[in-house]
Amino acid sequence: MPAFPDGPEVPLAGGDVTEGLVRVGGTVRRPHGAASAAVERVLRHLEAQGFDGAPRWFGRDERGRDVVSFVDGEVAGRPWPAWVADEARLVSLARLLRRFHDAVAPLGLPAEVLAVPQPAPPVLPERIAGEPELVGHRDVTPENVVFRDGVAAALIDFDLLGPATRVEELANLLLWWGAWMPEEDREAALSDADPARRARIALDAYGWSGERAALVPVSLNLADRSWHLMRWRAEHVGGGWARMWHEGVGDRILRRRAWLADRAPALAAALEP
Repeated sequence: MPAFPDGPEVPLAGGDVTEGLVRVGGTVRRPHGAASAAVERVLRHLEAQGFDGAPRWFGRDERGRDVVSFVDGEVAGRPWPAWVADEARLVSLARLLRRFHDAVAPLGLPAEVLAVPQPAPPVLPERIAGEPELVGHRDVTPENVVFRDGVAAALIDFDLLGPATRVEELANLLLWWGAWMPEEDREAALSDADPARRARIALDAYGWSGERAALVPVSLNLADRSWHLMRWRAEHVGGGWARMWHEGVGDRILRRRAWLADRAPALAAALEP
């Protein structure tokens, strides 16, 4: 294993399910896990492509932890800051996501990604978004985007990466940044957000040329699948997954599903430019 500089370890917030993250100088150390080989393959590919919107993979330290570069900038914590609602930031994030997709697409679906163990709930609705076309980030929350001077500069925390379609990635973006959920479940920063307007802004900035109305059924499908996947992870993986389930994430997913179903025709019509 390569040697990395020693120094004080500064704990970092790891989101809902990632634990044990620390910063040491210009690096981040994180526990080695089932997705590590896939993350390494993707980050090395992105670096080779000249994509500067993700951490660099450095290797593993003497304790066996994964080592990536620390990406300096502004990251949202909980509760989300008011700037999460800023439309200019949303535009920059959609453009960053497009650059990420264009950079990662030539990699295809490498063996390391396909080998990551997946949840196996006894019931799981089929995906409706078509065959996966690239490696998706699949968790573009405000906690996983680094901003500099109000512009989205990098995606971080690739632990949930996996096969995806662009439309599924956009649905994930709209869930967190477009307020595609009931008002009662939104962070205060997005309490008054207009979901259709924010979706149009994001799709325009991304340069999405596909059928916009498809975002609604795909979002419904992802909600259906998410409920089963979250319950399975809570029961079989535990940790942060179990905590979120006990805190009511399953009920929030069901409310989101009902909210989307109730507004599906109007929302689909409102997405058209």
